Amino acid sequence: MNLQKSLDFLKALGEHNDKSWMDENRKWYETEKKTFEAFVSGLIGEVSVFDPAIGDLAPKDCIFRLNRDIRFSKDKSPYKTNFGAAMAIGGKKSNKAAYYIHIQPGHSFLGGGMWMPEAPVLKSIRQEIDYGFEDFQKLIKAPAFTKHFKQIDGETLSRPPKGYEADNPAIEYLKHKSFTVGKALSDKEVAHKDFLAHCAEAFASMKPFIDFLNQSTD
Repeated sequence: MNLQKSLDFLKALGEHNDKSWMDENRKWYETEKKTFEAFVSGLIGEVSVFDPAIGDLAPKDCIFRLNRDIRFSKDKSPYKTNFGAAMAIGGKKSNKAAYYIHIQPGHSFLGGGMWMPEAPVLKSIRQEIDYGFEDFQKLIKAPAFTKHFKQIDGETLSRPPKGYEADNPAIEYLKHKSFTVGKALSDKEVAHKDFLAHCAEAFASMKPFIDFLNQSTD
């Protein structure tokens, strides 16, 4: 499956981000929307091989709307200039850790984890890391994982969170307010015929990280 035409559409949308252009190019949009839905469907199938809990999802459970919420934004552009999908137990709106794909010319990436979890979940994640730091280190230093993901991303506190000392061996991770990983993708990679397989391999390496985070919401 080739996403080159999807990249071409998103590039054009970024240059003409208004309703009149979209109305004139609605057929193009519908074609690329279906292409991305088919891609996500294939990705769900690949991910469900190593994470069966994802297997009951449909693309509509994972794909984000193209329309932007502009009610409280100074930027009144009506459309996002990317296609995005999050595959998590229960779908994109669940509180579970997700595998995420973001397609945008020059800014594509794949990743996953939990972004800004609610306070009780964040507290539980920190407890899991504190109690099981040795296991956490093993999974984020595993060769399959580090082949794709070099660090844990996300906003951090400047000081240790309440209940933890500065000399805690896990303190740099305990300061995190989000627990995500990401890998940048070139347009060439996105348009490659093996892109789906590449995503599946990266997500497979992420599975232990996703499982660790999800322990906190069980």
